[in-house]
Amino acid sequence: MKPEKVIFVDEELEKAFAKLSEDDPLKKSITQAIKDLQQNAFYGRNVKKKLIPKELKKKYGFNNLWIYNLPNAWRLLYSITRSEDIKIIAAILDWMNHKDYERLFNFS
Repeated sequence: MKPEKVIFVDEELEKAFAKLSEDDPLKKSITQAIKDLQQNAFYGRNVKKKLIPKELKKKYGFNNLWIYNLPNAWRLLYSITRSEDIKIIAAILDWMNHKDYERLFNFS
């Protein structure tokens, strides 16, 4: 099976990832998440469409959201799409700590 392609949704997010120190546990866990998603884009858990925050739908224009749990209650948000030349693309939308995650999904 051909590995999936994992991209950052925009250049600013990719730059923020690149700026993280190589020793940063968050960077290490995001790097592992990328490796996992390259093997299986469906690795995370799918968010029901009715629970996807409207601000994310509006900002990115996607119709699916997946969550990959990172250590220390951090979350990586991504969406899955397809293209003609690539089977599946997992587009990383953001990563956030648990407090911001709860705020985004109105859990608090």
